[in-house]
Amino acid sequence: MKKESINREYKDRLFKYIFGNEKHKNLTLSLYNAINNTHYDCIDDIEITTIENAVYMGMRNDISFIIADSMNLYEQQSTYNPNMPLRMLIYAGQLYDKYLQTSGQNDDIYDDDIVPIPYPKLIVFYNGDRYQPNRKVLMLSQAFKEGVKGDIQVRVTMYNVNYGRNRKLLNSCRPLSDYSLFTTDVRELTRQGYFMEEAVEIALKSLHEDSEVRKLIEENKAGVAKMILFEYDEKAVLESKERKAKEKVAKKLLELGVDLNIISQSTEIPIEKLKELK
Repeated sequence: MKKESINREYKDRLFKYIFGNEKHKNLTLSLYNAINNTHYDCIDDIEITTIENAVYMGMRNDISFIIADSMNLYEQQSTYNPNMPLRMLIYAGQLYDKYLQTSGQNDDIYDDDIVPIPYPKLIVFYNGDRYQPNRKVLMLSQAFKEGVKGDIQVRVTMYNVNYGRNRKLLNSCRPLSDYSLFTTDVRELTRQGYFMEEAVEIALKSLHEDSEVRKLIEENKAGVAKMILFEYDEKAVLESKERKAKEKVAKKLLELGVDLNIISQSTEIPIEKLKELK
């Protein structure tokens, strides 16, 4: 299959294009209601706070918004990342700094009175091809040295939104369900050898004609293809780094004389590959 070129300047994910746009706040509200089992119906209740063009260590926040005294940070991940609590901590710090500036409370943090701030809600939407449970809680403390209790705790809830998983959640938010169906179909079609543009065109037919997500994608098919290509490229880079890290660990264990079967189980590297690393 012909390798397609990727526009390196195209950084937005499809998830952000659908759910993190000022023009599509009704979709953001639908997603928020599904996650929190609420029934807000006024899009003006949402204030989008995503910091655009702000990248820290190559990372950027997908979506953030304030509603009902909560600061919501939503991230979409096609590769499982146990470091999301640390990343969310970095994002939250930037967002609260921005919040204090825009609300004119920068100097108030030095006063005797407590400065009221929206409470954080940290959510990851996972749609990768490796198995993950429907719901998983990631904690910053899991990164601490065993037995150590730190003074900061960060809790991130991860939902598996691959099509067919978390049916109750997807059924309560049609835009999320349509996004899930579309991305799942695109992934399967590209595996079968279709070009990205072809996969997008075919996958769109799975969505009903009155689907808001379908309409958004049809308005920008070429852009959507580039978004997904960028995401696939980003995923490949991350998986390459993970593979190299595992091989590094495996080499050290081999040098220590650890049994090949044990190394293979712990690193997920086939025994034949381990023999090549010797």
